[in-house]
Amino acid sequence: MSRRATAQKTCRAELEARELGVTTLTPGERFAGGERSEPAGRAQRPAGEPLRGRAGGRELSAELVDDAVNRARVRSAVGELPGGGRLSDEVIDELLAGASSEEEIVGPGGLLAQLTKRLVERALEVELTDHLGYEPHVEPPGGTGNTRNGSTPKTLITDNGPVPINTPRDRDGSFAPRIVRKRQRRFEGFDDKILALYARGLSVRDIEAHLEEIYGVKVGRDLISRVTDAVIDDVRAWQQRPLDDVYPVIFLDALVLKIREGGSVQRRACYLALGLTVEGERDVLGMWFQETEGAKFWMQVLTELRQRGVRDILICCVDGLKGFPEAIEAIFPQATVQTCIVHLIRLSLKYVPRREREQVARDLKPIYIALDADAAQRELERFDTKWGTRFPVITQAWLDAWEHVIPFLAFPPEVRRVIYTTNAIEALNRQLRKALKTKGHFPNEDAARKLIYLAIGNAVPQWTRCRNWTTALLAFKIAFGDRLPDAT
Repeated sequence: MSRRATAQKTCRAELEARELGVTTLTPGERFAGGERSEPAGRAQRPAGEPLRGRAGGRELSAELVDDAVNRARVRSAVGELPGGGRLSDEVIDELLAGASSEEEIVGPGGLLAQLTKRLVERALEVELTDHLGYEPHVEPPGGTGNTRNGSTPKTLITDNGPVPINTPRDRDGSFAPRIVRKRQRRFEGFDDKILALYARGLSVRDIEAHLEEIYGVKVGRDLISRVTDAVIDDVRAWQQRPLDDVYPVIFLDALVLKIREGGSVQRRACYLALGLTVEGERDVLGMWFQETEGAKFWMQVLTELRQRGVRDILICCVDGLKGFPEAIEAIFPQATVQTCIVHLIRLSLKYVPRREREQVARDLKPIYIALDADAAQRELERFDTKWGTRFPVITQAWLDAWEHVIPFLAFPPEVRRVIYTTNAIEALNRQLRKALKTKGHFPNEDAARKLIYLAIGNAVPQWTRCRNWTTALLAFKIAFGDRLPDAT
């Protein structure tokens, strides 16, 4: 592109910016008498003099920073600049001049750190100018009023290490910057890194060492604790959020944690409810803590789900906990309770010698892959004929749970894979245990609550969507009719 065409496009962008009230540095302000000049009050650098500083023996040119800020302001007002609004190769080459190593570009005090410092300080100056209503080194309108009052140094923690900046002040103290707020010491997103490390099971001490090793930043343990403690409010809001009216399937299970209470470490059960929505999305409905897992407390959990808006549950998948089906039917009378077949098989093999477990498991399989409930009954009788004399407890265990074993047999194979076991919530528990296993015990219940909440957020993307949901939804609609609302 010719110089004339470039100049025409630049002038056009300047005119559009002025019409919208956007202040930019004009070419006359940058170039006077063929030589570049700094804005008034800054030390001028003769043309051609090499840039000096920490990274590669250089520091960023003020003209480059001003140009980048002006481009951003024009782009926010009139859209993209000619050429997509990107920095030209010439500007990038000048920025990189003399920087030949990774340390000089992204290391502490390197090019990116310097660029962050200059851009942040330039943006703060622009904010103060907008706040005061007049440019630097210009008398206030009317001769009186609020004026600039120097600056305050502070160290900003960023991804590129600590960056010292100077925050401008006004005389009456009414200036409240937005890009770096008052008393803000960490750049946006740094807290998220702390939470991400905490969600993966790292201790406060490990997070402190990791941040110092990767970013060269010394972050106190009290700061890390304050950042993670701020999650508690999010946990409470999440625990109390409204739920859907109807859930086709809900999985209920609990995992055991160790929590310090009263000077000793106690085992506590964390109750989890995983719902499958009408759209086929898996969603953790909440978590509750109790001393032990029991059907009586599950009734309280289900009561809370009803209070939060759940009107009906079509199928509730549970393990073999005694009294569990009765607790569910007391709160949701129309719900179909499905006992986990995998748990029932494990219970059956518990009484079988190791050398015969494979054969017994093979003979149990025809029961739960039968065509329907009647065929499953015949297969159970056949199993009892072969093994009933030696292992009568197996047949009795299946007969005791038979009413809650056979519901999934009324559905096609695609639906059976969804509801015959609690593997969906067991998979979630495995993800949670990866974060929990690094903790010997928790100092209190809130510490366990916030870690599980963050770990759930990490685990969700891996198992959010249910497979073959269209086929399953059609089968549910045929079986349950109007109890299943149309998907939105």
